[in-house]
Amino acid sequence: MRTYSPKPSEIIRSWHVVDADGLVLGRLASEVARVLRGKHRPVFAPHIDTGDHVIIVNAAGVKMSAGKADTKLAYRHSGYPGGLRATSYAELMRTRPEEVVRRAVRGMLPKGTLGRQMLGKLKVYAGPDHPHAAQLPMPLELPGATRARD
Repeated sequence: MRTYSPKPSEIIRSWHVVDADGLVLGRLASEVARVLRGKHRPVFAPHIDTGDHVIIVNAAGVKMSAGKADTKLAYRHSGYPGGLRATSYAELMRTRPEEVVRRAVRGMLPKGTLGRQMLGKLKVYAGPDHPHAAQLPMPLELPGATRARD
């Protein structure tokens, strides 16, 4: 018996929408990365992008546990000597909450061209509205993502 390998032309991608309001960031990111990668499909192959498109709305309402918002830092570099900049996640949540979610999902995807291709299927919005209604996204239930206890 030969091993089945999916061909890119055989992959049918669907669209999912996730409401991130009140979800814990890491648990949300791991579930979304699983869907972007295609591990929820029976035809998953690690060398091919078999995943679906994911739209995350209400990214401003995502929670971080254990006080990570104040202690964890997001780094970026300009490319010039001495160009390293650090921003706390609390500040990043105030200014660009969609970037916080995108960084968390990006860290859980494969590194390289395949991971960048998968990240291109992620759309993150801070508010409840998104411009992808024409794609008819289905609500995605994330059993592994838990709501934060306040």
